[in-house]
Amino acid sequence: MRDADYPAHLDVAYPDRLSRWLPLVKWWLLAIPHYLIISAFTGAANKAGSLNLWLVLIAAVGLLFTGRYPRGIFDIVVGTHRWIYRVFTYVCLMHDTYPPFRLDLGGEEPTS
Repeated sequence: MRDADYPAHLDVAYPDRLSRWLPLVKWWLLAIPHYLIISAFTGAANKAGSLNLWLVLIAAVGLLFTGRYPRGIFDIVVGTHRWIYRVFTYVCLMHDTYPPFRLDLGGEEPTS
C-alpha cells in the first residue's frame, strides 16, 4: 500500500534480529502489567465504558459548545493510543524493545 495524505501514520522498522526464545515470556509474563493498564484505557475490565470513550465524549461536548477540541484531552487520548500500539507491536514480536510505562502527549515519538 502506498502512503496517503492522512495525518496518522504507523511505521514499524523491521528489526535486524529478534530473540527466538522469548515469545511466550513476552506475550504473557512481561506484558501482563501493560495488559492491566490497557484494559482500563479500553474498557475491557469494566462495564461503564473505557477511559478513552469518556474522554472523547467530554471532548465532543466541549467541541459542540466551544468549536475547539480541548488540547489536554487530545493529548491524553493520543498518548493512550500510542501506548496501546507500542504494546501491540511488542507482543506481536515486531520488535524486542520493551515498551515504556508512559503517555506520550502528542508530537513526535520520543526515542529511547
